[in-house]
Amino acid sequence: MEILPEKPARFVRAAAPEPDEVQAEMAEYADEHGFPTVGHEVGATLRLLARMVDARRIFEFGSGYGYSAYWFAGALPDDGEIVLTEHDADELDMAREYMARGGFDDLASYEGGDALDAIERYDGPFDVVLIDHQKHRYREAFEAVREKVPPGGVVVADNAMAAGIIETEKLLAILEGEEPEDPNEHTLGIAAYLETVRDDDAFETVVLPLGEGIAVSYRVK
Repeated sequence: MEILPEKPARFVRAAAPEPDEVQAEMAEYADEHGFPTVGHEVGATLRLLARMVDARRIFEFGSGYGYSAYWFAGALPDDGEIVLTEHDADELDMAREYMARGGFDDLASYEGGDALDAIERYDGPFDVVLIDHQKHRYREAFEAVREKVPPGGVVVADNAMAAGIIETEKLLAILEGEEPEDPNEHTLGIAAYLETVRDDDAFETVVLPLGEGIAVSYRVK
């Protein structure tokens, strides 16, 4: 679901950095197989955010076959690290292949299974965190990683406005203080996440209407 109207979306795409051959192949795979990725515009934004905070370590809650991780990796120094997590072993194997082809394999650590279990095995700090797994567990992911993000670090949540399983109008109603009838657990999960980061005075949060919406939370203290 596109958040931006067609013309602004075209401007964003036209101004975004061009993907390399591997990224283009990954995007083609997503189109052919209906695989949800953050998309070109969000991917470029993720890389820019990582550059802006001089990221050295990045953690992803939900990596799929490595599309967002590949964008992130382009911003890391040679001794940086990105941790990819994914339930599906086949997708994680694909991520390994793509990252290796891009020359990023030495930067990557791969964790199969539950991302919330994986984060407990890692000490901080993580300069950038991407939350893009089960929507009803977004708040739990934030709480698990919060103390591992230092001041000057960023937490980004994908699908902050929309996704096939999210009821966008009900989500907005909740955030505006209303009580819509019978929202599903995915919608409630995103609402709970956005309310949590909005009310956390250690973070400053904005929602950007790129892709299906990303919530960017910068740790200020």
